[in-house]
Amino acid sequence: MDYHVTYTEAELVQGLHARDQKVFSFLYDHYSPALYGVIVKVLNDHTQAIDVLQDVFLKIWRYADQYNEDKGRLFTWMLNIARNTAIDVLRSKAYKLEQKIQNITDDVHLNGGPLTVYQSVDYLGFSKVLDKLTKEQRTLIDLAYYKGCTQEEISRALDIPLGTVKTRLRNAIIQLRSILNK
Repeated sequence: MDYHVTYTEAELVQGLHARDQKVFSFLYDHYSPALYGVIVKVLNDHTQAIDVLQDVFLKIWRYADQYNEDKGRLFTWMLNIARNTAIDVLRSKAYKLEQKIQNITDDVHLNGGPLTVYQSVDYLGFSKVLDKLTKEQRTLIDLAYYKGCTQEEISRALDIPLGTVKTRLRNAIIQLRSILNK
């Protein structure tokens, strides 16, 4: 792949709609690290994240016609696909069963030491942006976007009214937008 080739967002969208494999390869090469970082943040499992990343790019390829430029940028659309796919995996019965099995094997010690513990890695550098939010806002963003909790689940977990969760989450997103647009 020639890494000196660049595309505008319009060219990427047009190439995706035309099913141009060079454009798709460019997207994968340039955006997979960021999407992988989001997936790992949600799942906290590097091995599972690799599989989910492949599913994400299949969805991007299959549903490219559903991208609407009026609703947001291409990267944001792909990021939402990655996050939603990871959350779907997190909520799936198979994943929950796998985690129960994994928890059992975590209790087993090999050569006198515990099994490998994965470090949380911030692939996007997004934690610096989140640090500019209040602790309350960071908690809401973490629960909603990285843990995949619904607003109702957040309301129960934090023991605050649903309307308050919605308002505070909306304010946190507005604050994030203003930070990112600076």
